[in-house]
Amino acid sequence: MTKQGAKRHPKIEAANRAALDVLKPSGKDLEHGLALHKDIVVVESYGFAPTGAPNPKVVNEALAEGASDTEFRELHEEMRVAQCVCDPREREEFQAAWRASGITAIFQNAGSGSGLASTMAHYCHVVDAMPEFVIRGTRPADIVAAKKARKHALLFSANGIPLVGDGSSVQGELRYLRKFFSVGFRQMHLTYNRATPLADGCAEPRNAGLTEFGRGAVAAMADAGIMVDVAHSGWRTSTEAARVSRVPIIASHTTCCGVHEHFRGKPDDAIKAVADGGGMIGLAWIPAFLGGSMDLNALLDHVDYLAKLVGVDHIGMGSDVVSPSPRSAAAWKKVKDPWKGRKRRQSISGLWPPGVSTGDVGWEMAREDSLAFVNRPYATVGLVQRGYSDDDIAKIMGGNHLRVFQAVLDGRKTLG
Repeated sequence: MTKQGAKRHPKIEAANRAALDVLKPSGKDLEHGLALHKDIVVVESYGFAPTGAPNPKVVNEALAEGASDTEFRELHEEMRVAQCVCDPREREEFQAAWRASGITAIFQNAGSGSGLASTMAHYCHVVDAMPEFVIRGTRPADIVAAKKARKHALLFSANGIPLVGDGSSVQGELRYLRKFFSVGFRQMHLTYNRATPLADGCAEPRNAGLTEFGRGAVAAMADAGIMVDVAHSGWRTSTEAARVSRVPIIASHTTCCGVHEHFRGKPDDAIKAVADGGGMIGLAWIPAFLGGSMDLNALLDHVDYLAKLVGVDHIGMGSDVVSPSPRSAAAWKKVKDPWKGRKRRQSISGLWPPGVSTGDVGWEMAREDSLAFVNRPYATVGLVQRGYSDDDIAKIMGGNHLRVFQAVLDGRKTLG
């Protein structure tokens, strides 16, 4: 990065230095890894486009006018996603962070439930406002084309399967899947932490697996052309989903219990089941899932473990890491807290096992550590250090997800 770039993006520079401090690569490995990363298609198997800082004046005016909790949350979400459209400084930060990551395509978390439509709409607004920088992808070919055009791609992922709720039939309850495919969703969590009518999530102690309804959902997702994602599913659910699916499935952002046991990780039998079906295990960059370490080497240890257990054809990267605007923290300090002085109940979907606090997990990637969003190129450098071939690194960094993505699209049942 130029001196001018370093001055404009000190947080990116600080994160890069943190990665170099833990990797300590040779000049040869550093040069080769960075050049390779720039050349290959890099896929974020589950994550977030860089987020923006709010406009405190607008938020405070809405609160002063009596905005409800729901209005506040939706205003917060719109500014987090789309402030880069109306604020030139935020647009520059958005593009700088994404460029620094070297990521070609992001399978963007678009939320769950009633929030899906609004979150997706804001991201569509971002795409429409920056056609020179980002496209909305729906096929692997779109990602490859974006790379060739020196652009980026957003694809949509949902934190759950939309159910109709009319109790008509298994097929009737799942009929929204094809509609969500039509508007661009290409992967969905089978469950999100807790149990649903479909299966147990990873935070349920009973580990009961798929229901018959869940088996129907796995089949319906294959028919619709949407990748089944078991990242937040229970261990038994993950194994059973992989075994009953007629197309490959993914665990977009998880870790290996064989390296560090965590309820959000996967045991060997679940990993093998996903791989045996041709699927992919994406590795999360969350410190708690990696044993509390903020060292990029801890993540690379999970790559090594997967490579020995199931081979490089089944490894991906899904960081689940946010890259917030450098202005975000200061801006939010100027916003009046609408919840100050009163407690809020935790949502059912957000409940984690006893003794685990979401505050301990480590999503706060505004800090400049080696697992920051912008340090994806240094993961490639680390893989070069560990002796992985260029072809294998290209698979891990994006090729494996593209392969599964195409296989699921090929398995889609059309109406023609």
